[in-house]
Amino acid sequence: MNTLRTVLLMTVLTLLLVFAGGLVGGQNGALMALIMAGVMNLGSYWFSDKIVIAMYRGKPVESGPLYDVVAELCQRNNLPMPRVYILPQNTPNAFATGRNPRHAAVAATEGILRILTREELMGVMAHEMSHVGNRDILIGSIAATLAGAIAFLSHMARFAALFGGRGSRDDRNPLGLILVMIFAPLAAMLVQMAISRSREYAADQGGARLCGNPFYLANALRKLEMANQRFPMEKVNEATAHMFIVSPLGGSNLRALFSTHPPVEERIRRLESMTPY
Repeated sequence: MNTLRTVLLMTVLTLLLVFAGGLVGGQNGALMALIMAGVMNLGSYWFSDKIVIAMYRGKPVESGPLYDVVAELCQRNNLPMPRVYILPQNTPNAFATGRNPRHAAVAATEGILRILTREELMGVMAHEMSHVGNRDILIGSIAATLAGAIAFLSHMARFAALFGGRGSRDDRNPLGLILVMIFAPLAAMLVQMAISRSREYAADQGGARLCGNPFYLANALRKLEMANQRFPMEKVNEATAHMFIVSPLGGSNLRALFSTHPPVEERIRRLESMTPY
């Protein structure tokens, strides 16, 4: 169900790009915007494991509770072992990154090791391993490329409105320019966030299968949400906030519609409605 929803949302983004490109510059305009956005996102996708880990000063570990939990999950489910990092942050949180299962990394903060039981930590890392297996970094990069292309077309529309189209179709369709300038980027952002929320639900479900018990993650999410609301992470790059298992931005969940994460209460409800594997 989550996979179907993601496909539908990606289709909406693609159609939105084609629509905006047609209004601004036709097929050539849409193609140019897509190429520009693709180039910008290719590097972040290919080197995502190195970039994000360095950003949060992650330290590699090859032993200890976190490493042992990840190793057990990989052995139990016949998965390639990712690189494992600990982040020097007191706020409990975790994320996964990497372009595919053989070039992946999982990371958890020092704070998460202090408040979670081994079973809860296993639930969290199973969630992150599910992100890797589902290739959510790739999906997120494609969504970001499409949304970025739409944003680029929005800037093109602004220039066309300011300086005139000299006989182009923009002169004949000022309403189209307004739609691209104002509503297209907003719609793209909302769809991109909806894709992120859908992938979180899928990772919750996949993580429950990997660790064998959905209550492990449900119990962990309660603790993580409470801790992150009280003590938000320091120096968080907003562009990476969607990668964490719970939102690291204090007070960021103004509305579910504008959040990259589903409501934790709903995630817990879904997990607790599942039957242990």
